Amino acid sequence: MSILGAMFSGVSGLNAQSQAMSSIANNIANVNTVGFKSTRAAFTTLVGQAGTASRGFNAGGVQAQPINLNNSQGLLQQSTSATDIAISGNGFFVVNTTPDDATGEFLFTRAGQFSPDQNGNLRNSAGHYLRGWPIDANGDIPTNRTVLDVTQTVNVNSITGSATATDAISLQANLQSTQTVNAGIGAYAAGDMAAGTFDPDFETTLQLFDSQGGTRSLTIGFLKSATANQWLTEIYVEPAAQVDAATHPNGLISSGTMAFNTDGTLDLTSTSAALQNLNITWDASLGVDNSTVAVDFGSDGATDGMTQFNGISQIISNSINGAVFGSLTGVEIDENGIVTAFFDNGTRQKAFQLPIATFTNNSGLSSVNGNAFQQNNDSGNFSLNVAGVGGAGFIAPSSLESSTVDLAEEFTNMIQTQRAFSANGKIITSVDEMLEELVRLKR
Repeated sequence: MSILGAMFSGVSGLNAQSQAMSSIANNIANVNTVGFKSTRAAFTTLVGQAGTASRGFNAGGVQAQPINLNNSQGLLQQSTSATDIAISGNGFFVVNTTPDDATGEFLFTRAGQFSPDQNGNLRNSAGHYLRGWPIDANGDIPTNRTVLDVTQTVNVNSITGSATATDAISLQANLQSTQTVNAGIGAYAAGDMAAGTFDPDFETTLQLFDSQGGTRSLTIGFLKSATANQWLTEIYVEPAAQVDAATHPNGLISSGTMAFNTDGTLDLTSTSAALQNLNITWDASLGVDNSTVAVDFGSDGATDGMTQFNGISQIISNSINGAVFGSLTGVEIDENGIVTAFFDNGTRQKAFQLPIATFTNNSGLSSVNGNAFQQNNDSGNFSLNVAGVGGAGFIAPSSLESSTVDLAEEFTNMIQTQRAFSANGKIITSVDEMLEELVRLKR
């Protein structure tokens, strides 16, 4: 009977508007939830049996279906934490419910408020652990990027410091062109400066690092030659006992000639190659690897390194790489998702790169607790990409994505929903009066 059908239509309207109000309430409740994507109720008709001219109209009803607006971009807000991250564009962070690689469930989220737990694992406020590709010693990530199992929980405590041996030295200095030639220069033999039997006209001592981060003193001595525009040069370690005595008598590492052009610039082609490439055999008692050090004295015919001008002999600048063992001082995540660790010795190390998961249909993802999502048939399979590749967005460092909830819009929808609910309730009360009138007819 069509009058009862009208009542059932009103009931379905009440139910649909109730679900719509639930969606609005959930949006408003999460207005400050980081990375939250609002939902919207979509109404569709319910039709029982199509009406005809002979049979009349049969009322159906309405139902509400939630639609996840996962494609919307929230406002990015600056954060003071180096491990707070957001995605500008398409995609989701990969997380797991546990830090253990063998257990837990993989999920996807835009909630990037990560911080280390007691073990150094990065997790967000929902307790989900951030996953990343490990970066090997060559700076590469795994070649198989199609499965989640190759990712690891990003752990900042696992990033350990290391010592770096010196393998490059650059030197900028001036040797005084008017330096008097020592009267005993003719008696000079290679190694005399290292042995302390001949005083150099000028010398400088540099600190280099061995393979374990130990500091070693490397001295370069210069002695004006009787040949114009040439200086006898020795490079030696002090104390000499730190190097192998058979290979480096008296600590001598290398000796040769430093040559200059008539305009005071470096004559690199005439400068001994042995001075520019040092091979140091450390004494076995030190227990460190031998060192190979390239020495940059400057460009040929230029003044960017060693020079010979009529000014005092002096060091202008020097640069020595390598470092002592360093302790972790902090981490940062750049726009490409690379997690870099910083150490107190001035070095840095790339440890992880964060994948960004993309889906054919973001709105089809299933919502789970903790502002996260699961893959399903509606969403399609995930694809893991580096930031900015394959449709994936970029990562915004030290930023958080705000909720996409618009309070003004939600309150407007709330008024409309409340009015619609009241109207559907009026249908039921009106049908009730009609039924009462119908029953009264038999009296």
